[in-house]
Amino acid sequence: MGAREAVPLLGGYIPVAISFGLIAAQAGFNVWEAGAVSVLVYAGASQFLFVAMVASGAPLWLVVVMSLLINARHLVYGPNIAQWLPRSRWWPWLMHGLTDQIFALSHTRLPLLPESERMGWFTGAMVVAWFSWIGGTILGVVAGAELTHRWPLLGEVMPFALPALFLVLLAPRFNSRIWAIALGTTILSALLLKLSGLPNAAIPIAAACGALLYLAVDAKTRKGKASHG
Repeated sequence: MGAREAVPLLGGYIPVAISFGLIAAQAGFNVWEAGAVSVLVYAGASQFLFVAMVASGAPLWLVVVMSLLINARHLVYGPNIAQWLPRSRWWPWLMHGLTDQIFALSHTRLPLLPESERMGWFTGAMVVAWFSWIGGTILGVVAGAELTHRWPLLGEVMPFALPALFLVLLAPRFNSRIWAIALGTTILSALLLKLSGLPNAAIPIAAACGALLYLAVDAKTRKGKASHG
């Protein structure tokens, strides 16, 4: 079930993975090296940064530190879905497959599944997503230049694949008042910061604003229910 439900994610994963493979090839990585990065690192933004920093001759320690900082969001992801996961010795390995999109999908689907099905669902979803990313990377290294040369529009469209995928995953959340308020605030804050010339601060500050507003509205709602109970 998880594998089937993860298939729509491929529309976002494969184009961006092809972009990564193409950029890695341009930076001097061969197919095995670029493929190894996608197998072992498997973190889109960190991989692009990794390739750029290695190509520029940055020290390894700085590459590692920057990659860890970018992936610090997983400190939030993990606890948020841990409540829905059954105990298993395999989770430390399976968490390698926890990406932004798998988190969003898991956060929606796991609470609806019986506990006995959650392990299989997550395994299927993460394996499909991971393998598509690896395959897209290899395709990008081998044929990315040819693809974008033959179809120039493809090179323009690929960077928008993941943002479009996020919009699809977020859209169902707008049917809830609390989520609509939090997401709307996050989007508006990010847009205002971007237009104000603060693009690097837009994502973390907007995310913090949305999260704090969600917690505030949730606390007020709980308090109201308690007082009427």
